[in-house]
Amino acid sequence: MNRAEAERQGRRAEKTAARWLRLHGWRILAKRVRTPRGEVDLIARRGRLVAFVEVKARTRLADLATSIDQRRLQRVANAAEILYPEYCKYGEDMRIDVILVAPRRLPIHLVNVWHGF
Repeated sequence: MNRAEAERQGRRAEKTAARWLRLHGWRILAKRVRTPRGEVDLIARRGRLVAFVEVKARTRLADLATSIDQRRLQRVANAAEILYPEYCKYGEDMRIDVILVAPRRLPIHLVNVWHGF
């Protein structure tokens, strides 16, 4: 898969993940937010909880298991630390989630995956 195809696949996965979150009561606050220390694919709110979400897409379900690791989560955590004051202005709880997307499968939503390894 070339870079342009990978980019398209990633954007489709982010749209799928955003729809999944909306169907489960979340409101999408932002998409693809870049900071000097990392990027967050989606930022979503449900009640007083804000989730900084990493989305991973693979063409094979088996490849999803290795698509997320500590280094990737650290980048999301670093970005979330910078973004927290902007998106959690009233002391909301926050967490880091991952949504895994593969063709012809429901998304897999892993909640609260970062515990500061």
